[in-house]
Amino acid sequence: MTLTHSVSATRPPLVDPFARAITYLRISVTDRCDFRCVYCMAEHMTFLPKRDLLTLEELDRVASAFVERGVRKLRVTGGEPLVRRNIMSLFRSLSRHLGSGAMDELTLTTNGSQLHRFADELADCGVKRVNVSLDTLDADKFRRITRWGELDKVMGGLQAARRAGLQVKINTVALKGVNADEIEDMVRWAHGEGMDITFIETMPMGEIEEDRTDQYLPLSLVRAQLARVFSLTELDYKTGGPARYVASAETGGRIGFITPMTHNFCESCNRVRLTCTGTLYMCLGQDDAADLRAAVRSSESDEPLHAAIDEAIARKPKGHDFVIDRRANRPSVGRHMSVTGG
Repeated sequence: MTLTHSVSATRPPLVDPFARAITYLRISVTDRCDFRCVYCMAEHMTFLPKRDLLTLEELDRVASAFVERGVRKLRVTGGEPLVRRNIMSLFRSLSRHLGSGAMDELTLTTNGSQLHRFADELADCGVKRVNVSLDTLDADKFRRITRWGELDKVMGGLQAARRAGLQVKINTVALKGVNADEIEDMVRWAHGEGMDITFIETMPMGEIEEDRTDQYLPLSLVRAQLARVFSLTELDYKTGGPARYVASAETGGRIGFITPMTHNFCESCNRVRLTCTGTLYMCLGQDDAADLRAAVRSSESDEPLHAAIDEAIARKPKGHDFVIDRRANRPSVGRHMSVTGG
């Protein structure tokens, strides 16, 4: 199946109230996942009914509207995006914006479990880079973190991605008492395989069984730990996301840090997030959102959709309110990360 929807080049680009151009859209195509990572989901999740989800055609229509308004980068996320049925038809359709020059990059974030199936086709669709979430190199620990995952399957997916010519970046959530002792080994392994690695602070999103105050590891401590072993140099390197990068002289690779808790990146925020239900979040750490599904389904014309997008971007806040609440032990944002997209 090929998805098509006509676009024109007559509408103004999207700029928020703080003069930030919106050039990056992250699209969650499903809230489902074949893992149940302890910092992301409850073990027994109740997932959305199919009727609430945007169809692949509707996802394409919304994404294309954003491309028409100046978005240059699309990142497909989940849940686990590659578990959605017929997901490659969406990639194939969205790739037309690469061919036309309207878009610079189409990419995805994945847990790697399905990469062995789809790596070649992703490359054929013009995907150049993928982010793979991986928090440990220990198979037993990997099973404990993901509850259901198999490390060997992910490693096979990483090999398939590199064989297909995809550039892989590893995303690692820093978890106190879980993988803090592996930080240096993760860097050496990733760089030895020709992959960058980015460390991420755990974010207070959604009720889980674990206590996030026990999980939280400030990346200032991670960086200090790495600086005792590696010679780190600040880089101006950017991928369009929030990570700040350093280079390691010893390994020759890049290390990124995403620090929503200790040093937020709101001042340069160029992105918004679309959920699989068509809800647009202008900020990951705020609950304010816009319903684009209603706009899409109300008319075959894109006028209501563009009007809804304009109204939403006009409400994009200056920054988020993430905080690890040690007194109330509740998340800053009620929805799970898997709902908004990683």
